[in-house]
Amino acid sequence: MTTPSRRAAMFVPAERDPRVLGPATGDERGLLTDFLAIQRTTLELKCTGLHDALAQRAVPPSTLSLLGLVRHLADVERRWFRRVLAGQEAPPLFSSPSGPDGDFSGAVPDPEVVARAWEAWRAEVAFAEAFVAGAPDLDVEGHDSWRGTVSLRWVLVHMVEEYARHNGHADLLRERIDGAVGL
Repeated sequence: MTTPSRRAAMFVPAERDPRVLGPATGDERGLLTDFLAIQRTTLELKCTGLHDALAQRAVPPSTLSLLGLVRHLADVERRWFRRVLAGQEAPPLFSSPSGPDGDFSGAVPDPEVVARAWEAWRAEVAFAEAFVAGAPDLDVEGHDSWRGTVSLRWVLVHMVEEYARHNGHADLLRERIDGAVGL
């Protein structure tokens, strides 16, 4: 465990940080997908090197855990890109009407559960990336029962916000597990 002198230090040394920052200018699609890719990579970084500890809960009675975040974000990716924008019949993988918090409550320190979560998350991210790359523009629309009609542009902004919020949770969870802090 290393303890940077400032919380704003990088989580990993700059020369090993996979979050290569893209350009700060350019087209809207490029900027949005770069920001989302950085947020996705940040989640992976915060989980790096942990196995059973991924399922460690924040504080009772919370079921919040890093593994729960991976499972939750797999379902979020699936909802917005597969169901809403692509119009696929794609029910959540980890939650259900009878277990709406299954993404978190089912996050247990079992190697198969961990492997399935990462496999699902990576598959949903790959689908989303392919969908965005193939979309003719950011005005592609889908219908959501919560928001009504939404555009691909809105979904990308929402996903950056969703990951950024949960990466804040991941910062605190990781620090609780092994003391590691940083951006």
